Amino acid sequence: MNESPVTALHNRVLAADRIVFFTGAGMSAESGIPTFRDALTGLWERFDATALASPQGYRADPALVWGWYEWRRMKVMQAAPNAGHVAIADFVRNNPTKFVEIITQNVDDLHERAGCTHVTHLHGSILAPRCFACERPANAALIETIPNEPEGGRRLFPPHCDHCNGTFRPGVVWFGESLPQAEFKHASAAAREAEIFIVIGTSGVVEPAASLVRIAKKAGAFIISIDPNETMAELYADAVVRDTAAVALPTFLTACIAP
Repeated sequence: MNESPVTALHNRVLAADRIVFFTGAGMSAESGIPTFRDALTGLWERFDATALASPQGYRADPALVWGWYEWRRMKVMQAAPNAGHVAIADFVRNNPTKFVEIITQNVDDLHERAGCTHVTHLHGSILAPRCFACERPANAALIETIPNEPEGGRRLFPPHCDHCNGTFRPGVVWFGESLPQAEFKHASAAAREAEIFIVIGTSGVVEPAASLVRIAKKAGAFIISIDPNETMAELYADAVVRDTAAVALPTFLTACIAP
């Protein structure tokens, strides 16, 4: 009897030794974290995205930029991993002989809070501010905890670095900035070595992160795309699951746990 396409997909994942999960904003949206442009609403909608996410915008109005990112940081701190994050962590824990990597474009720590350890952050972390001048990480004690304001809107002056007296900036990659070199090099190597490359909740248009799908495909990986909407990643996908991460991953990955 021929196996069904779903069973064949499960068996392919079960047989693989090296698996990469590549996650984007859609992965965290189900935890209540607005995607970047979705967050430009309410009191923030009158600002262009580049005014809030570029070195030039920060230099022009550091209190505006710092206040908006502090609001986003509080949203992250108040969020919890969703069923999709938990499903990936369970898959890793229950398949100890497999080499599994998580590469994410998200700046939150929801993968880690769900229990994942091998997580590469391509776009930095909103929870790790650093000095705009000398690049040193911020002392957590200096970072203000702001109240939960529904739409943000509060201007906050960034604290000063105790080393050089520069001001702190969010620890994320802004427009016009390069991805962290070590992280992108590691992610590219993981993509080249993957047997299964699972793309979740990313549009596939933000470069150079989007190039990882092409790298994996060129190296011979089997590409699985999981997203409720059509994405550019599907151009390279061998299988498409048209659903959200929190819905699709628990069912799909539970069937891919080795007996």
